[in-house]
Amino acid sequence: MRMKRAWLVSLLLIPGFAHAQTLQQQIQTAFNRLQQDTQCRYASVSLTVLDAKTGEQVFTANPNMGLAPGSTMKAITSITALNVLGKDYRFKTAFSYRGTITADGTLNGDVIIRGYGDPTLGSWRWETTKEAYIRNQFVAAIRKAGIKKINGRVIGDDSFFGTQSIPDGWIYQDLGTYYGAGTTPLCWHENQFSIRLRTGEANTPIGVTGTSPEMPYLAFKSELVNGEAHTGDQAYPYLPTINSNIMYLRGTYAVDQTKKKIDAAIPDPAFDIAYRLTDTLQRLGITVSSTPESATTLKNKNQPIPQSTAQLLTINSPLLTEILYWQNHISINLYAEQLLLAVIPSPSTMQVTTNNGVTALQNFWAKKAGIDKHTLNVFDGSGLAPGNRVTTLTMSRILQSAAGETWFKDFYDSLPVYNNIHMKSGSINSAQAYTGYQTHDGRQLCFSIIVNNYNGTGSGIRAKMFKVLDELK
Repeated sequence: MRMKRAWLVSLLLIPGFAHAQTLQQQIQTAFNRLQQDTQCRYASVSLTVLDAKTGEQVFTANPNMGLAPGSTMKAITSITALNVLGKDYRFKTAFSYRGTITADGTLNGDVIIRGYGDPTLGSWRWETTKEAYIRNQFVAAIRKAGIKKINGRVIGDDSFFGTQSIPDGWIYQDLGTYYGAGTTPLCWHENQFSIRLRTGEANTPIGVTGTSPEMPYLAFKSELVNGEAHTGDQAYPYLPTINSNIMYLRGTYAVDQTKKKIDAAIPDPAFDIAYRLTDTLQRLGITVSSTPESATTLKNKNQPIPQSTAQLLTINSPLLTEILYWQNHISINLYAEQLLLAVIPSPSTMQVTTNNGVTALQNFWAKKAGIDKHTLNVFDGSGLAPGNRVTTLTMSRILQSAAGETWFKDFYDSLPVYNNIHMKSGSINSAQAYTGYQTHDGRQLCFSIIVNNYNGTGSGIRAKMFKVLDELK
């Protein structure tokens, strides 16, 4: 008995041992309080905390429970992309033409914009990606080539990806929203536009006053109703069905909402960019004889997608690290989905689809860290699919692997700050999650905490999760 007591005393005298035990006990107490809270009566709760330098498990509770991660899935996609593509990776968009240019400057052929997955083309977040800047580049390249008239079409070629733009697992209600815009090799203006609303008194119909930008090739039918105050924005746009140009708006929009608009997904971004460029050229006196087309519209007409014969311009996206900053700070689903497709190792032999992107992500982590794909049982790269399942242990292991990389600071800086902690948040269908890093007495920790199927308010459960994470400070 004396020997056991002496052994225990000696351990307690080892520098850091008592402190580590105290931290673990503090986290355990806080975690127990969360798990026993009435908001978690029917919930699944998991927390993993690792030493970011060594990978040592500082604390775990239900670490192998597969839970819906929400947008914390973007942290995994980010780290995967940084590993596979490198921090200086840029997407490319090719601008070219097919045909011949006559002595008087007539192009007998088509101008073609071919996309390879850049989600930032036409985005308002950088000066060099804004719509006007990109259009000016297109026009300058056309003029430099001596083209004064186009006897043909402007074509948005989005054929580089497979035909399925919406990941399996996304719910129908999300598909017409700005945050549910599907993947496409030729994105434009983050594949979204705004619909302006004419509102009134509660329980009366809502009308549509216009769009920004103008969408003359679409029609809108509003079934929206003005909701009571404090009921929020519950308005949903629905994409046109096949061979239709009508977008329906359904749901409610509270009378105290101030924006008086909702943001919707562009049904065919490749067509939209071709439409915008055609309109710009016509206004500048460079006539285009035929209507704009996309790969989708051509397929609907059983027409082939022409191959270019001469390159005019290559447009490069911002650096991957710059893309990740906005992706994680604003939680942009489109960026994450496009990055998931970019990590597919051999797009020439493996079709560029979300399913193949998921397989590539799972295979990468199985090879790099021995992570079982069943702990990464996901449908997408953004976390919008409510059926995604990730364990907090796997999430934390992936974050821990990033801590020693040369690009770690770029990833760390891409994480927003909540509760004075650098971490990515996730929220979907009564699920709340956080994953990130915190330094405790000079020791950097990484963590993942997920609560699924809580009841009550999201703000309430977030405050209680923050109290657990406060123990890491």
